[in-house]
Amino acid sequence: MTTTRMVPMSDLCQDLYGLSAAPPEAFLNYGKALPVIAGADGEVGEAELAWLVDHQRRMGAPEEVIDLYKEFDHRGAQLTDLLPAIRTDVDTWQAAPHIVYHAIQMCGADGVYAEAERAQVLRAARLMGVPDNIVLSLHALVDMERAVGDLRAALFHVNTV
Repeated sequence: MTTTRMVPMSDLCQDLYGLSAAPPEAFLNYGKALPVIAGADGEVGEAELAWLVDHQRRMGAPEEVIDLYKEFDHRGAQLTDLLPAIRTDVDTWQAAPHIVYHAIQMCGADGVYAEAERAQVLRAARLMGVPDNIVLSLHALVDMERAVGDLRAALFHVNTV
């Protein structure tokens, strides 16, 4: 029997998603799947890449994996090749809706959620079997979370600019 080395996920990841560990390859492929989607408008901008690095770091991805994101050329990658290795310590966890949710966030990290990016998110979701109504709900969730962040900043006089 083969055992796969599991990397502990962050406390934040455990709190948000109920996950506590994943193999390094899962972190790597998850982090590659996002620019495949976000790069639909031709490139992954600096703000989008910075969002990816920050997000994966907060989830507990090893630094050697995060370094590989910076060298990754999304243009030649296929989402379907990346998905099989994305697994965690929770057998019932499904990567697809999480990838869609994080792709929406990453695509908007530069302040512009381009129509080509939105269309690619929908194509990717359909490819992964995420129903359109769930994609619509994930868009609404991202919008609500952004609004809550803005409200928190206003209430506590946090300058977000």
